[in-house]
Formats: sequence, C-alpha cells, structure tokens
Amino acid sequence: MAQASPRIERIPRLSRLSWLMGLYAENYQHLVRLFAPAELVPGSYVSSIGDGLDVRLDVIECHRYTVELRLTYDFADPVTGQPDPSAYVRLYRDARQAETTHCYVGRRWQDVVGMYPPPAELISHRMRMNTFLGKWLEYLAERGHGVATLRRDGEVAAPADARRTSLVP
Repeated sequence: MAQASPRIERIPRLSRLSWLMGLYAENYQHLVRLFAPAELVPGSYVSSIGDGLDVRLDVIECHRYTVELRLTYDFADPVTGQPDPSAYVRLYRDARQAETTHCYVGRRWQDVVGMYPPPAELISHRMRMNTFLGKWLEYLAERGHGVATLRRDGEVAAPADARRTSLVP
C-alpha cells in the first residue's frame, strides 16, 4: 500500500536584514507617535513627567528626507560626564524608518566591531542597538512621555489651567 507523504508548507523566513528593516519601521512608528520629531525645528527639547528622569531630545539636523536626533536622559554619566544612555537616530521621512546609528558618545559601530567587520556581525550589532531603541521608546511611552510633555529647553511649562484659559478669547 502506498503511503501518503505529509504535505509540508514552507513558511517564508525573514532574513536578518529583513528583520532589521522591520525594527527600523517599528522604531519610526514609536518615535513619530511619541515625539513627532519631523515637526520640530533643530534644538534641544525636554520631556518631563515629574519623576526626576527627564528625557532630552536633541534635533541635530533637519533635511528634506531625514532628521538627525539624539535621545537621552537629562543627566550625565558620573565617570565620563557624557549623557548616558543615549541613542543617535536618523529618521528617514520618505522611507518611514528610524535607524539607531550609535548609542554612546565616541562609540560608533566602527569603535565597537572594527572597521571591516563581517556583515553578520555588523547586522547583529545594529539589531541590538535598534532593539534597545524600540524597548526604550516603549518604556518612555508607558511612563507618560510624549508630545504633550515635550517643551523646548529653556521654556517654562505653563500650568494646565493657564493653557486652557489662554486659548479662550
């Protein structure tokens, strides 16, 4: 008697590069929902929710299709004096992607994996940085940071009642 062989459907697998591009797209969505950086002019912004961990968003450069950002907490590492953790992000408006280019001052990918790393090692490093950014953005959103808590550095936040009454003629 002939046996029927089971039908195995092949589910397409994502390559590591495809997975990375997916992370970039997710990070873009998180970042746009959280801070709408494409709407900001270059400068420093602070998001404060009253927990003592203010978030600083530096809009470094705005170009037609890209926005260069740095996201960090508003305090410095006691050893280096530099903001830590911090993520440098390139937001691609046209492609709707956000890529973490490096995470610490002086620690670009070349500093971490060398000048000529194997492609798999470079993609792994980028996946770690962008997974970190995605988790950090989710955490910030859960804590209550967002467009409503963001103000230009140096501006004093007006009380909620004053904002409501100033809109009424």
